Amino acid sequence: MSSAIQKMMQDIGMRARAASRAMARASSEQKNQALLHIAKAVRQKSAEIQKINQIDVERAKANGQDAAFIDRLTMTPKTIETMALGLEQIVSLEDPIGKITPLKKQASGIELGQMRVPLGVIGIIYESRPNVTIDAAALCLKSGNAVILRGGSEAIDSNTLLAQIIQEGLSAAGLPKDAVQVVTTTDRSAVGEMITMTQYIDVIVPRGGKSLIARLMAEARVPMIKHLDGICHTYIDADADVAMAVKVCDNAKTQRYAPCNAMETLLVNQEIANTVLPTLCKIYQDKGVELRVDSLTRKTLEANGFQNLVDAKEEDWQTEYLAPILSIKTVANIDEAMNHIEQYGSKHTDAIITNNKAQADRFLREVDSASVMVNASTRFADGFEYGLGAEIGISNDKLHARGPVGLDGLTSLKYVVMGHGEIRT
Repeated sequence: MSSAIQKMMQDIGMRARAASRAMARASSEQKNQALLHIAKAVRQKSAEIQKINQIDVERAKANGQDAAFIDRLTMTPKTIETMALGLEQIVSLEDPIGKITPLKKQASGIELGQMRVPLGVIGIIYESRPNVTIDAAALCLKSGNAVILRGGSEAIDSNTLLAQIIQEGLSAAGLPKDAVQVVTTTDRSAVGEMITMTQYIDVIVPRGGKSLIARLMAEARVPMIKHLDGICHTYIDADADVAMAVKVCDNAKTQRYAPCNAMETLLVNQEIANTVLPTLCKIYQDKGVELRVDSLTRKTLEANGFQNLVDAKEEDWQTEYLAPILSIKTVANIDEAMNHIEQYGSKHTDAIITNNKAQADRFLREVDSASVMVNASTRFADGFEYGLGAEIGISNDKLHARGPVGLDGLTSLKYVVMGHGEIRT
């Protein structure tokens, strides 16, 4: 690593740490004022954002990036409006900072509670999604944190413009611009420095592909909130409503292929397979989805005239496609479905389609994932859809934060003691 990169990152870290103290004492009114200013500017500058984003998109195409990558990188009027709505939704959320739980009097006479406080400085490392710049900054801002954003080189122009908009909003509200900083170098060694700066950064949130997160898991010294894969399953139970199953499973796979909450494996109870699979798989094939199937599913579909099926291999069950490809397996019962999810799932999001409450309850209790759903598309596993405003990421870890990470996930608790002159004896 060059000394210039190291010096730059250390300077960013020092300024973020200083800004975090100002953010911790910022009023809710100030933070909301900044967010509303940013939302207004995002709408006003929509055309400029799209124009700058197109530079990033054309560069990515020239570099041979695939369709899923381009989809994540592209900013449309809809995605820009969604960013603005996310900002406004965060404004409407109650500010968690400074809230104290009801005080409990102890035998000694002291009164004990817990106060919600910011984590401090958060580092976000992400690839190809420029909307993360706004989403992450907004959540960190509202939760009283400072944030260092290191986006991928492919979105450098978009991220730089969005950072300017954010910093204008901070200044307008009387908050330090250094509370949100974007790393403007594309030198990868900046990431190596960032993930070891324990004196300045309290937590790292990686948003990117397997190679990025695997590298950070191996090298980071700063704690992380993360998930590695989004291998999401939907199990169609024998007691499922067929029309509902078709509608939900179509949406879970084809509404968008690139997000981590898109369904990658469909599990179907053998009792309902012949009823639901022909209708559902015709929809998939009409939309250009490649079907990778086990032998029982192949038998069912070929009996109904289906062709162009691919035999599923072991690696298919453990692959996050992020593309129009779907693995399908016919299972004997809910136990086989849950065993499959336990073996191959990534503990991200899994769903059951059923009208049998006992089966639904078992699935909710026994499937060990960050989000578990009944009769709903896995595509709902999202901070905006959960009413968190934007999300900073999704965690499939079990400590601190799990599932879509919103405001509370970016805070911690400290004990507060109210005394009246008590001494310990």
